[in-house]
Amino acid sequence: MPKQQQKEDGMHHLFDPRGSQRSSAHEQVYATIEVIYTVVDFGAAGLFIIGSALFFSPEAKAPALWCFLIGSICFALKPSLRLIRQFRYLKLDKIDKLAQEEKTRG
Repeated sequence: MPKQQQKEDGMHHLFDPRGSQRSSAHEQVYATIEVIYTVVDFGAAGLFIIGSALFFSPEAKAPALWCFLIGSICFALKPSLRLIRQFRYLKLDKIDKLAQEEKTRG
């Protein structure tokens, strides 16, 4: 399968690995989402570890279940964050395209 190429209108496809390299604004979006993604990832892992330890005590079953539920929600957030990043890239591409058009007009 050939590599995805830039569209004729100057915008990239979703999940194009070159998306973060389009401008400094794209790099900032990439870095911000990566930090949030990492925090969510560690949070989910921590909640699963704590939940697992809590299951050793029969009295702590309810908090353990809550840890697993919140940890699962964190894991569900991860692909959502990546999709949000891609939509922000598309928005930045549209802004860049409009700015370029305005420059050429005058």
